[in-house]
Amino acid sequence: MSKKHIVFIINPKSGVERQKEIKQAIDAHLDDHKYSHEIWRTEYAKHGTALASEAAQKGAYAVVAVGGDGSVNDVVRGLMGTGTLLGIIPKGSGNGMARTMRIPLDTAEAIKLINKENAGDMDVAFANGEPFISNAGVAFDALISKKFAKSERRGLMVYSWLVTKYMWLYKERDFKITVDGKEHKSRAFMINVANGQQFGYNFKIAPMADYNDGILDVIIIRSFPKILGGALVARAMTGTIAKSPFVKHLTGKEITISNPLLKLMQTDGDAHECVNEIKFTIQKGAQKVLVP
Repeated sequence: MSKKHIVFIINPKSGVERQKEIKQAIDAHLDDHKYSHEIWRTEYAKHGTALASEAAQKGAYAVVAVGGDGSVNDVVRGLMGTGTLLGIIPKGSGNGMARTMRIPLDTAEAIKLINKENAGDMDVAFANGEPFISNAGVAFDALISKKFAKSERRGLMVYSWLVTKYMWLYKERDFKITVDGKEHKSRAFMINVANGQQFGYNFKIAPMADYNDGILDVIIIRSFPKILGGALVARAMTGTIAKSPFVKHLTGKEITISNPLLKLMQTDGDAHECVNEIKFTIQKGAQKVLVP
């Protein structure tokens, strides 16, 4: 019986030692009776999409994104509609979608999960037609994504410092939010459209979100006294942010967010320029993914 082929896609910028550790873990824990495998390395931004598409066209059983939400996003873009499974080895900073899916953060355990061949459905969301897997935002979180991307250091401490610093400086804006045809207006500190539950680091912006229910969760953090910022963070870490009096939770399949001055947004932690009106949609069960 021929073996199923798996392609692992890794970013060389992760460092030689990390690449060596991942290769050793794959050799030690991937079931070589069932699978053959290759490790492909990205060479430029978004290269993971082209590599994933190529692997699928060559008949790969699965393509495994080795990285964070941005790496998973790249791979999903190349896999959608192909029938090739998505696997994840969480090696990013926050690993929000892997945490949402309960995929082990330990490399060896994540590889052992692949051996189990348990495939589930994952919804894919879109912002003006561009796919995202975890969440997208148009206000404070977009600013933090931009600052975090420019930081030479990564990790929870840097992320927390940026949140604390810019929370006091950030000016709320008035937004028009339309959810399945119903219009809402809000002066918002942050608006997040979620398919997954968290940004990463167990910071649960949408703890009620389900990545395979065909529904988008909209979390609106309204203008609040900045002195209470710590309390909001504590709620996010304990999964109770939606219970805050400053938070509004909406659900829908088609969401439009607009503001005349809107120029920056984030999708899966990647900050980029945008137009002043963004339409969000969701495609239920768009990608098969290996999960516990």
